[in-house]
Amino acid sequence: MSILEAVTRRRSQPRVTADAPSHAELLPLVAAAASVADHGSLRPWRLIELRGDARARLGVAFTEASGADAKDAAKLADKPLRASLLIAVVASFQPSHKVADWEQEVAASGVAHTLSLLLDEAGWGVMWRSGHLTRSLPVRVMHGLADTEQLLGWLYVGGRDGGEKAGERKPFPSEQYLSVL
Repeated sequence: MSILEAVTRRRSQPRVTADAPSHAELLPLVAAAASVADHGSLRPWRLIELRGDARARLGVAFTEASGADAKDAAKLADKPLRASLLIAVVASFQPSHKVADWEQEVAASGVAHTLSLLLDEAGWGVMWRSGHLTRSLPVRVMHGLADTEQLLGWLYVGGRDGGEKAGERKPFPSEQYLSVL
């Protein structure tokens, strides 16, 4: 399959099974994702695997950050349990007089998107989730983020449940988004 076909075929998988790639299976995918454009070769990112109890601790951080009542808190606490593997995507800003923080965040986002494509191509279900709680203090603390880091969200990864609908996407109006000067 060509890269064009793989990218065109990709769909977010909101529901996945409990299967997940092992740490060893992730390593070559992360190495490949590291080839994204990275001005200055700063590698201004890192990834954190959350499995098992780490997902429950994230749920506790969600509820603490939200201040939700008991009913809504239970729903928030369950969100990280939707997949047996979450990969936190962290922009880890490096000191640079040449490369602005926004460019470094773009490189971290590129790693996340490329990794999601590689996981999809390897047969895993993937969905990138984020939201306002990514920048909350309890969630930052739970991930052990430094002052120079920002959490961009999580790749929820698991087995494909077979219920996803690949479906056809509407043709994309490329002419509206690509202009010529």
